[in-house]
Amino acid sequence: MKAARIGQLGWYAIAVFTTASPVYAQSIERAEVEKIVREYIIQNPEIIEEALTELEKRTQAAEAEARSQAIVAQTDALFRSSDDVILGNPDGDATLVEFFDFNCGYCKRAAPDVKALVAEDPKLRIVLKEFPILGPGSVEAAKVALSVKRVAGDAAARDFHVRLMEMQGQINASRALDLTEEMGLDRKKLSEEMATPAIEAIIATNLALAQRLGLTGTPSFVVGDQIIEGAVGKEPLAGAIEAVRQK
Repeated sequence: MKAARIGQLGWYAIAVFTTASPVYAQSIERAEVEKIVREYIIQNPEIIEEALTELEKRTQAAEAEARSQAIVAQTDALFRSSDDVILGNPDGDATLVEFFDFNCGYCKRAAPDVKALVAEDPKLRIVLKEFPILGPGSVEAAKVALSVKRVAGDAAARDFHVRLMEMQGQINASRALDLTEEMGLDRKKLSEEMATPAIEAIIATNLALAQRLGLTGTPSFVVGDQIIEGAVGKEPLAGAIEAVRQK
């Protein structure tokens, strides 16, 4: 505490020197002011660490506030898009949004946590956002998934998502379409749907939405006005969901 108080007083003194009246300021040479500042910093080096810590806190707070505002501004696109696959209760009292990539190892690690949340929380609604950022194979897999929903409906889309997320190795169009055949779906029709402008538009919309929210990786979760990045485990997600309900 003593160092903090000294640092505050020291910076106040510097501010007085540098913002004094023109007549008084002219009596102090620039070199002298710089010498005072330099000597003060040398004698109290801890103020550099204090300043950097405070700057980091302010930066993080500003980023969190900007994200919260972006979530509010993009509420419909985030929570109510008819293009997304919904897990759990479609009329649930709390919603968790996941931005994911089928080739993301961390998404695969988080998949059991998402599955457990659905099983344990009958009032939870989970929105799955295609966010294919890990290469051409990821884009292809996302196109297949979106086509399954449009061609075969919600139940097939949910089943496809769970099964493809459990698949190991690199996922691309070929492997994703192989799975649709195993599910008894029309591969040819799905391939045709994949090539439509509508599918491209959905992916472009999701990528733009993620950019507005400042998302840089997968998985990224949105719950309430909070963004949680990474495979953090079930408990932090469940805690964030309950916090939303408490509000």
